[in-house]
Amino acid sequence: MTSFRDLPIRRDLREQEPYGAPQLSVPYQLNVNENTFGIPSEVSERIVSRITEVVPKLNRYPDREFMELRGALAGFLGNGLTANNVWAANGSNEVLMQIFQAFGGPDASALSFGPTYSMYPNIARISLTPYQELARLDGFALTADYVASEIRKAKPNIVILCNPNNPTGTPIAKDVIAAAYDAFDGILVVDEAYAEFASDLSVLDLLPGRERLVISRTMSKAFAFAGVRLGYLAASEAVVDALRIVRLPYHLSTLTQAAALAALEFSDVMLANVEQIKIQRDRIVSELRGMGLQPYESAANFVLCAGFSDPAGTFTKLLDQGVLIRNVGIPNALRITAGTEAETDFLLAALRQTLS
Repeated sequence: MTSFRDLPIRRDLREQEPYGAPQLSVPYQLNVNENTFGIPSEVSERIVSRITEVVPKLNRYPDREFMELRGALAGFLGNGLTANNVWAANGSNEVLMQIFQAFGGPDASALSFGPTYSMYPNIARISLTPYQELARLDGFALTADYVASEIRKAKPNIVILCNPNNPTGTPIAKDVIAAAYDAFDGILVVDEAYAEFASDLSVLDLLPGRERLVISRTMSKAFAFAGVRLGYLAASEAVVDALRIVRLPYHLSTLTQAAALAALEFSDVMLANVEQIKIQRDRIVSELRGMGLQPYESAANFVLCAGFSDPAGTFTKLLDQGVLIRNVGIPNALRITAGTEAETDFLLAALRQTLS
């Protein structure tokens, strides 16, 4: 059989492998930071109702500008935002790809601080944007002086900061974001995929007067909407107009728009389990310490834990017990999604048995 490497594929893609976490059918899937509580029944009913309303019109292309959805997202975010300040796409990865398509490319460069979300270098590579990932400080922290100094040295066109950071869970203080913005003339992207799990961490209030600041969000995590694929951002109208240049026509389907609108009608219900997830997250941190491991404090819905002498072996032994977590490639560390209380009970019991 012909390999894709035998085809006239782009030279820089020949040695690459498709991106993606393992998708395995096991009882306890705690590897990709989904909200494991699922969709409440009343929201499910409204989603079905919304979709039923639009099905007879699927012979027509979707609303290309999806202004109703953008308005609903702006209302959810608050902070004086309007529909013109919001953009959306099929997951926050597509939002980030459009940013790199509009502001990156072979004549530009991008910068981040790692370890961080592993899709950033992939998006940069696909968009032909040179990408540099600098090391974080002790405990995966970032300071205003350090970030600003490194940005001034590198002179990138795009800086992307994940807040709280994936895969470490580390929060970034607002003074760091402000210092990063002031350190260069390019686009600063703050990826707030996990912002709902952290109190007062969002930097939406920094948007006024900062036309190059972009705040990316997703409905995949706290909203328990990973299967819908709806990511969005808040930014100046000028940034949104730039993304409209590179988006594919009719990129957001009628069904996606309908489902997202239904979920936003019930945003309080959809986010009701966030506090329960935070309780389980903090419980995991506490219990792992009691096992002699070194979990990092997290502001997200997952915990990165160091101290494993054999991470790959621990991963496999947990998988044998029906628990799927994530080996993110950080030495002696594994990442665990915080789920329901029952899932946490089983996870901790399985881990104790594995370590013993």
